[in-house]
Parts: sequence; structure tokens; C-alpha cells
Amino acid sequence: MRSSLRKKSSEYNILLDHVGVLLNEARKEVYYQVNQTLVKTYWGVGREIIEFEQKGEEKAEYGSKLLSFLSTDLTSRYGKGFSVDNLEKMRKFYSLNQNSATLSRKLSWSHYCLILRLEEKRARDFYTIESEKERWSVRELERQINSMLFERIALSKEKKKVIELSKKGQVVEKPQDLVKDPYILEFLGLEELPHYSETDLEERLIANLKHFLLELGKGFAFVARQQRITLEDEHFYIDLVFYNRLLKCFVLLELKVGKLTHKDLGQLQMYVNYYNKNIKQTDEQPTIGILLCADKKEAIVRYTLPEHNKQIFASKYKLCLPNKAELEEKVKKILNTLR
Repeated sequence: MRSSLRKKSSEYNILLDHVGVLLNEARKEVYYQVNQTLVKTYWGVGREIIEFEQKGEEKAEYGSKLLSFLSTDLTSRYGKGFSVDNLEKMRKFYSLNQNSATLSRKLSWSHYCLILRLEEKRARDFYTIESEKERWSVRELERQINSMLFERIALSKEKKKVIELSKKGQVVEKPQDLVKDPYILEFLGLEELPHYSETDLEERLIANLKHFLLELGKGFAFVARQQRITLEDEHFYIDLVFYNRLLKCFVLLELKVGKLTHKDLGQLQMYVNYYNKNIKQTDEQPTIGILLCADKKEAIVRYTLPEHNKQIFASKYKLCLPNKAELEEKVKKILNTLR
């Protein structure tokens, strides 16, 4: 039997692969169904708690100890998962999402637990939409919340456009929609080094490409590193080249550890011009250039780039997470004017 299988090893491997696909799909479906059942169940538990609390006499009898009593009895009957903290989350989950039809079928209870931490409704709506559209894992969602993605995008947009973030998520229609300022690169771990070079920065970005693509945003695909171009026998090297499938254009990214100068912007402009004339296809959009720098002076950018520039951008990068309270306060001021 074994010898016959060896003779038919290619057919057997095909069989093994086909069965593996079926089993993996089945496991995904079971995982999905379990998560959906948990979300619906915990939403229902939250509803039961709130409806019980709304009964005047019953609420008065149990008072503030209700969740403690419920936690003890449910744990005794059904096991772990019903701590006071979890029951508070279920109650809050229902209070913020009283229409079950609005719940996402693609998000797990762990996703919702992260989103529940956010006080601002527009931020909660934004992360719910983006998590579903971009299929963020729980870890990816946590990283985006910690890096203040909603606040950073909101601060870069006109006031009226901020409302759209909570209704549609991030919409990419023009080059400006792709660019963040600042970019948060805390995942590189470079803040621990007293000195680092542009090569160090580039190598860390490549080594953490998955995290960097998440930070870059929607539709990015990595193309090349140190892409060589030649002009009249002189070689130049573009640090990083990406392609954005939403805007259908190349995105050239140059790294600058020191202070930004007009020469840096001029060199990036040259790279963009080269790509537009020699690489870009006729059905593709003009190339975008982003200069990622540690220190940027707005006056240098403003006076170096053309007045109606829409293709070259200079953004700062930060090696640690932003000041949460400061960014939240700025966004709250914007949102308060929209109410």
C-alpha cells in the first residue's frame, strides 16, 4: 500500500491539499460562527441587564451590587467569562448599539471590546467601518487605535469631511487622502538607539514591512527598495517604491533622518518626474512622492514646491505613540463645532 502511494505521490499530495483547503475553510467558518454567536449573545445579555435595571423597585433592591451578584451566580452556573468587568462591557455594548441590525457580522467580540473603550461616537463608528472594510485583526485594530489613526486623519481634513469619516471610513480619492502627517513608526524600536542612519531606518521598515504597510494605509503594495535610475550615466537610488491600487499610481518614498532641506524636495521631484516620463503607463495616475523626515519646516516646503502641487508631500515621522490627550482634545474642538 505504501509503495503504491509513493508511486502516486503527486496525486496523493493533490488530494491532501484539497482536503486541507476544505478543513481550513470549515475551521474559518466555525470560528466566524462562534464569534457571531458570542457577539449576539453578549448583546442580549447587555439588553437583559439594562431592562432589569430600568425596573424601579428591582433596581432599588439590588442597587449597585447587581453586577456582582450576577457575576457570582453566572460563573457558578456557566463557568468563566462573566466577571463584573465583562458584564459591564456587555451592558455598555448594548447601550451603545441598541439596534442589533447595525452590528457588523465581520467583527469579533474582541474587536468590539477595543472599540468600546473609545468615548467619541464618531471614532467608534470610524474604527468599526475600517475594521470591517480592511479586515483588521484584533492586533491591527489595537495598533490603529493606539496610534490615533482617527484623530490624525481628522486633523488633516476640513471640518465637513470629518463627518464622512464616521459614516464611510477613510475614502481615498486623491493623493492628499493617502498622506498622513505624522506617520507613527513606534513598531521599529529605534527610539532605544541614541543614533541611527537612514539605512538603519530603511532596514527596520523593510524588516517590519507588514506593520509599515498598515501605517501607510489603504491599497499599498511594496515594489522595490533602493530602486536605481540612471540619468546621463549618473546613478540615483530611490529609497522605497510602492504602488497604490486605489489611485493606480506609484508612490516614491524618500527617508530623511536629519533636517529637511530644499535639495531633498528637489531630488524627490526629479524622481517623480522620471517615473512619470519613463515608468508610468498611460492608464495610470501621476506618481506621488512622499519625503518622510524627522524634522520639517513648513516654510521650506511651501516655498520649494509649486503653488498648486498635488504630487509631492513632506511628512514627519515619530518613533513613539502620539500624545493621546493632546490629539483627542484637538479633535474634540473640531467635533464640537459640528454638533
